[in-house]
Amino acid sequence: MAATTRQANAIIPEGYSGFIAVVKRDCATCRLIENVLADMAGELDLQVYSQDDPGFPPGVDEVNDDGELEFSYRHDIEIVPTLMRMNAGQEIERLAGWQRDDWRRLTALSALGEDLPVFSPGCGSKSVDPGMPEKLAFKFGDSPLQARRIEVASQQDEHELVFERGWSDGLPVVPPTEARVLRMLAGTTRSPSELVGVIPPDNAPCTVEKVAINAVMAGCKPEYLPVVLAAVEAACRDEFCMHGVLATTYFSAPILIVNGPIRDRIGMNWSHNVLGQGNRANATIGRALQLVIRNVGGGRPGGVDRATLGQPGKIGFCFAEREQDSYWESLAVERGFAAHESTVTLFAGGGVHPIGDQASRSPESLTRSLALSLRTVHHAKAYNGADALLIISPEHMRVFRDAGWSKARFRSELEKHTTVAGHTVIRGADDIAVGMPEGLADKRLRKFRPGGLLIVHAGGGAGMWSAVITGWAANGPKGSVPVTVAIQT
Repeated sequence: MAATTRQANAIIPEGYSGFIAVVKRDCATCRLIENVLADMAGELDLQVYSQDDPGFPPGVDEVNDDGELEFSYRHDIEIVPTLMRMNAGQEIERLAGWQRDDWRRLTALSALGEDLPVFSPGCGSKSVDPGMPEKLAFKFGDSPLQARRIEVASQQDEHELVFERGWSDGLPVVPPTEARVLRMLAGTTRSPSELVGVIPPDNAPCTVEKVAINAVMAGCKPEYLPVVLAAVEAACRDEFCMHGVLATTYFSAPILIVNGPIRDRIGMNWSHNVLGQGNRANATIGRALQLVIRNVGGGRPGGVDRATLGQPGKIGFCFAEREQDSYWESLAVERGFAAHESTVTLFAGGGVHPIGDQASRSPESLTRSLALSLRTVHHAKAYNGADALLIISPEHMRVFRDAGWSKARFRSELEKHTTVAGHTVIRGADDIAVGMPEGLADKRLRKFRPGGLLIVHAGGGAGMWSAVITGWAANGPKGSVPVTVAIQT
């Protein structure tokens, strides 16, 4: 007799005792056990829920139509066929896939499936297809999202809407639909309602959910979200002074340096073109932080953001340190974290300045060469305790490794060669009006404040090019101090 169907009830009837089977026609194992289900229906109280065909299985008189997948979603069905034994409305046991001995034991039907293979693993439930859990959570009212919903008219271009409302950094963004945001939130175990920080300049509270929304817009994958969350936490630290980084007329932007195992786990670039385009994680993580600052904190150009010229890194600037073949300890280890910890360091930096030295083969020569370029940070006559980020390429690193120089020795030599006699950089020296106060003429002046020079190893294996990224002119106690935060995975 052909089966009849009824609309599935997502809630198991109160007090129900019997068996429930969840199946789909598009599953070889479900088709294999058609007769098993028919035999069970003749002997037991059995309810069958079909995900894709309300007429399947045909040997069962009445089939519940679970085409909307509400029953499967609400009861966490991951594999079909699934067989559940119920007692007084409570699930006692469930089986996934076909295993003849287990089905016989659970149903107490000793001859069940006599002519079938002993085992067949089953198939994935339609409710766990890619993207489906998020869609179902939204559809059936289980969404934890609290953000205001924006209705988009059927004839309205959602991409243009983002530009019109000022949510973009000037580039197209991924529309943050509820399904996409829920998928992004799957990248962290933290609650969507958890407060991550207060975002300047508007001092607006920012939750994990709001970070996730902007991570979607930036183009992040869910596995990037823990890095973005750590970066937001770092940007909210008083010592980083995000408000000042925005408000200055300088070129500064948060630059993210990622250390630890998460670099490889999420596929970050630490090699060729490390500061350039082409890597999704590098490009979108930094962008996500900037979108949070813009959309949650209100930090927009022409408002609190008063940069005279700015720089492309203000869209987003993020890269990973090359750790696995580095001769020196990583930036994170140098800043007090263990090598197995994943961290993100925020540095308020300007643009990238290349340092090309194709000739130095001794560490002494290369150190003097690098120091000469470092002495031009901000201005060759500026010695008021700036910060800088020095990126050493593998070919330059090899010079120090071959000579056995430690990072500490390199730092000591750099400091010596970036300390000058005051009279050479005071106002008027070399007929240049800018410079240090005349009262410092008899002093020895250090270029960088203590701890103000960050050193990392990154880049491709070919090319004797390193780089310096200038810190904000107000780096230090009166401005922005680099901040390192552990990443919660």
